[in-house]
Amino acid sequence: MDLIAGHISHRFGTLDVLDNVSFTVRAGEVVAIVGPSGCGKSTLLSILGGLLRPSGGQAELRGAPPAGSLNPLTFVFQDFALLPWCTVEENVEFPLVHTALGISERRAVIDNALRRTGLTDFRGAYPKQLSGGMRQRVGIARALAVRPAILLMDEPLSALDSQTRELLMEDFIRLLADGSMGAVYVTHNLEEAVRLADRIVVLSRRPGRVREVVTIPMTRDERGDINARGKLLAIQNDLWSLIREEAIDAEREVQHA
Repeated sequence: MDLIAGHISHRFGTLDVLDNVSFTVRAGEVVAIVGPSGCGKSTLLSILGGLLRPSGGQAELRGAPPAGSLNPLTFVFQDFALLPWCTVEENVEFPLVHTALGISERRAVIDNALRRTGLTDFRGAYPKQLSGGMRQRVGIARALAVRPAILLMDEPLSALDSQTRELLMEDFIRLLADGSMGAVYVTHNLEEAVRLADRIVVLSRRPGRVREVVTIPMTRDERGDINARGKLLAIQNDLWSLIREEAIDAEREVQHA
């Protein structure tokens, strides 16, 4: 299943946020969205996920969802968005409650999601008992439970320390390895974008326009090789050169707002 952003524009009142943004996320592909602060990345993700109606253009799904998919688009949020009064297992089960799945089938789906995210031994724990990284794993397991075609991830690692972020990047790489699920990955972190994405959409300063689309010329497995570090760093530097001046301007705008 492909996700198509077709000439998307948006404004909040008199403020133009996005202008004529177009790109396609192909089945099984990971597309990162980067750009200066305030360029409309999160707004774009909300439009792609159907949470916000654009002022112009549209987001469209094309093709058949994966077999057994209960929701073709699913969000993974920065702030985990867990129910604190529910256990890990109950949080993962939450989006399945009103589906047509029988009890045994629902149990199998939950068990699979917990196994894939390393949470089987924590199924009875509550969010307050878990580290930030483990709470984010619960959010990922909950998303996996509906068997999405595409994950919509909004800065999913930004609230975590560097070691936990590295471990979760490795988890994402493993979960996306078979190509059965794609992702749109919004981030300020260019290293994350270069490590995880097949292509990177670079947005301009507000109103966000597609400035460039950068293809990463290596598989994610190849990027794990120590010899690939120099190439990845060069791509990261090229991305920063595209963003730097507008990022400085955006930062000054925020400071003087």
